Amino acid sequence: MNSPTNHIKAYDEIIELFANGTSPQQIVSFKPSLESKKRVQELLQKNKSGSLTSEEEAELDDFGQIEHLMRLVKARARQKADK
Repeated sequence: MNSPTNHIKAYDEIIELFANGTSPQQIVSFKPSLESKKRVQELLQKNKSGSLTSEEEAELDDFGQIEHLMRLVKARARQKADK
């Protein structure tokens, strides 16, 4: 579960979401997989204890960027769904 490819899976989840011709409602209701959520929690715990490796720090940063992107996408999707 601690492989560097976990954050790639998080990107794949989002790519799949959009590649499948997603509606605004589907975007708004999107949630990351349990595996991704668990990995983020592991990384946050290690960060809190100061034991992140540089690779894990980069992975946590990637998850943060993904979360930021999805917040923006969901906000835009909500606007479109409300029209």
